[in-house]
Amino acid sequence: MNQSQLNSVACAMVVAGKGILAMDESHPTCAKRFKQLGIADSEDNRRSYRSLLVTAPRLNEDIAAAILFDETIRQETTSGVPFPDYLSSKNIIPGIKVDTGAKALANHRGEKVTEGLDGLRERLSGYYDLGARFAKWRAVITIDGETLPSTACMHANAHALARYAALCQEAMLVPIVEPEVLMDGEHSIERCLAVSVATQQQVFTELQMQGVDLSGIILKPNMVVSGKECEQQADSDKVARMTLDCLRQTVPAEVPGIAFLSGGLSDDDATAHLSAINRLAYAEGGAPWRISFSYGRALQQAAMKIWNGQSDNIAAAQQALLQRAQANAAATLSR
Repeated sequence: MNQSQLNSVACAMVVAGKGILAMDESHPTCAKRFKQLGIADSEDNRRSYRSLLVTAPRLNEDIAAAILFDETIRQETTSGVPFPDYLSSKNIIPGIKVDTGAKALANHRGEKVTEGLDGLRERLSGYYDLGARFAKWRAVITIDGETLPSTACMHANAHALARYAALCQEAMLVPIVEPEVLMDGEHSIERCLAVSVATQQQVFTELQMQGVDLSGIILKPNMVVSGKECEQQADSDKVARMTLDCLRQTVPAEVPGIAFLSGGLSDDDATAHLSAINRLAYAEGGAPWRISFSYGRALQQAAMKIWNGQSDNIAAAQQALLQRAQANAAATLSR
């Protein structure tokens, strides 16, 4: 493991004024989103759509890295250039989603654990050869009143994240560590804060136990928000306050950056919350880590709807993507 090289890549992924494009939707997720718009779910359509994203003019002005899916990292753009090569030529760092999805956690109804560790060492080596320089693994934590998450669920997911991260660094890939406390439910923002703190504390305990170099990772957490069905929806200022409180309690200073997930937030809320977090951090003297974004739907939703599977709509769809990327890049610099 070359610590300085890992740190250099990690810092480049969260460079000031840029974020990460999460375009790593699995086949079922992509199929679901296509179906909602009446788009046929075919390999050619998935390739065309993802080509639309990465070839958007000047995307590299606001996007520093892009997370690919296994299918995409092996494909070419519509102009015949392998996706990793095209991204690298535009100074956008290619990465890869490597988990195989969240599955039911045995003996813990309503909770999940992310799988994919079997054979991961060999897969990581192959992805590096294909051009990836970082990887991503997502764990999901469910809140249900005062009973969930269980300690077992938090431990199982934190342990898997840490083992994944150690294997990534062994393969010279920067691990994006993504413990997502889900928005689904009626819970308050205060409950989200308590669960997010407990989850992230467990994650960093496990990372340190596995010998992971924290200067060579990116944390991709949820923002601390109210549950979707909560009657009292916290505004951006409260989200910023509680999210920063969570990070300051849990994230060591040597971590280069925080790249928030959007987690079901609307496009506008994802941008507004990110801006508020950066404004508050600046007002309070700054933070030891770069505060950025790694959004999927919050960057792509409008573009996919405009594209709608039609080549004539590509330019307009790319413009919608660029507008969302520009808005969120600006939010990382809010003062």
